[in-house]
Amino acid sequence: MTNRTDTEGGAMTLEKGLAAFVDAMLGKNRSAGTLRAYRTDILQFIRFLQENNVAITSVADVGKVDVLEYLAALARKGLTGVARARKVSALREYFRFLEGLGVIERSPAAGIDTPKREKHTRQYLRSDEYTKMLSLAGGNPRDYCILQVFLQTGIRVSELAHLTIEDVDLIKPAIKVRGKGNQEREIALEKRGVQALKNYLAVRPESFSDLLFLNYKGEPISERGVRKLVVKYRKNAGITKRASCHTLRHTFATYKAEKGVSPFQLQQWLGHANLNTTQIYVHLGKQNAKKIMEQTSLA
Repeated sequence: MTNRTDTEGGAMTLEKGLAAFVDAMLGKNRSAGTLRAYRTDILQFIRFLQENNVAITSVADVGKVDVLEYLAALARKGLTGVARARKVSALREYFRFLEGLGVIERSPAAGIDTPKREKHTRQYLRSDEYTKMLSLAGGNPRDYCILQVFLQTGIRVSELAHLTIEDVDLIKPAIKVRGKGNQEREIALEKRGVQALKNYLAVRPESFSDLLFLNYKGEPISERGVRKLVVKYRKNAGITKRASCHTLRHTFATYKAEKGVSPFQLQQWLGHANLNTTQIYVHLGKQNAKKIMEQTSLA
């Protein structure tokens, strides 16, 4: 098979292949976060090749051994199996796309095993821990509201940062969330979440933006800003475990599962595409329930 070439008449470079790949992903309506992750992972691979194998000048020059050497280098740097598995996934998508275009005959990522993912215990906060964080944030309506929305809905940090004022319905009451792949879902709000939102909206600064949460400049708060906020209250509360925005999501899911919420309802609330992902919390909830039963034994 003859390799397709770029517009300049030479073999397609890795960078041009990446640009074509990103354009194709945009056409498939992939989320901004997914596109950013793919682009970052593939660029890192390209930089590795440029630094370690000057003979590679086009996508057709990349072989399976190059991908394996890259993964070995990442392992030596201490990257987790989870992180390396994500990079393998990005490279598979990239080279599968190029193979489909006819630019290469066979993907160099084909047949490469996915690195094993380490088994980690999912961190979640005890009630005394998240209550301490809420107490510390009590004097700041915005910060308190952000923490409550995380704990009462289990949404992702990217979803929270992109909530608009119109997404909040205090009559139903519920919030509308746009998740991965721009899939929309609605999550009911309970009393504490409603009150926190009312208190924040009453003091929310005027802004040209319709995004719900603003920073001290009156501009939309970034995902990074939200993460820093959560870490600040975690540290101030004296919590030593590495609690993050995602920990608050795990906390929501774990407690709901422990209280007997069905996997299907949890899946809808969390916006999981696969029920197997949700089942993790169901199993964890059962384990926690058994532990609580043992700790509160009347014997």
